[in-house]
Amino acid sequence: MAEDDKIMSTGSGSEKKETGGKSKLRETIEYILYLAAVVIGCLLFIRFVAVRSVVNGHSMAPTLSDKDNLVVEKVTYYFREPERFDIVVFRLKNDKKTHYIKRIIGLPGETVQVTGGYVYINGEKLEDDTFCRDLIEFGYTAEAPITLGEDEYFCMGDNRNHSKDSRSIDVGPVNRSQFVGHAWFRFWPLNKIGTVH
Repeated sequence: MAEDDKIMSTGSGSEKKETGGKSKLRETIEYILYLAAVVIGCLLFIRFVAVRSVVNGHSMAPTLSDKDNLVVEKVTYYFREPERFDIVVFRLKNDKKTHYIKRIIGLPGETVQVTGGYVYINGEKLEDDTFCRDLIEFGYTAEAPITLGEDEYFCMGDNRNHSKDSRSIDVGPVNRSQFVGHAWFRFWPLNKIGTVH
């Protein structure tokens, strides 16, 4: 009887050991699946919702400063068209690794000209352009009128005299397909935290 008890006892310990092994295996699988879900979730968020962007340079001063950290969201333009004066991040046509941050000035189908220190849209001075504080010294390619095509936008930095933008032959009009997203929120530095306009 004592021997039977011993056998029963040994059998019970073996079952516990086996159950413990299965439990650890299950925990490991669940942890791997959880990590995979987090990674996939992050990738989907970055691809379709928002991405962090750091300003490099002073072309958007005084609105944005060098080293400002921004949230660039990608959702807005699923529901509405880009609007004049939106701040956007876009890729260059021939260098998709280089991103620029500028303000939309001209919209698809409009004719843009930069002359006499001001921007003209369809031959009329853009009076509500309050973001540029100085007379524009150079119109570059936009000294002659530029008519934007379908889905093309004319983008400029707020610091117009120190901005490489759609006036440059290297940048030119920006197609909507080049947009990374709409600059929405500055989270660094802390004393400037808030939405950007």
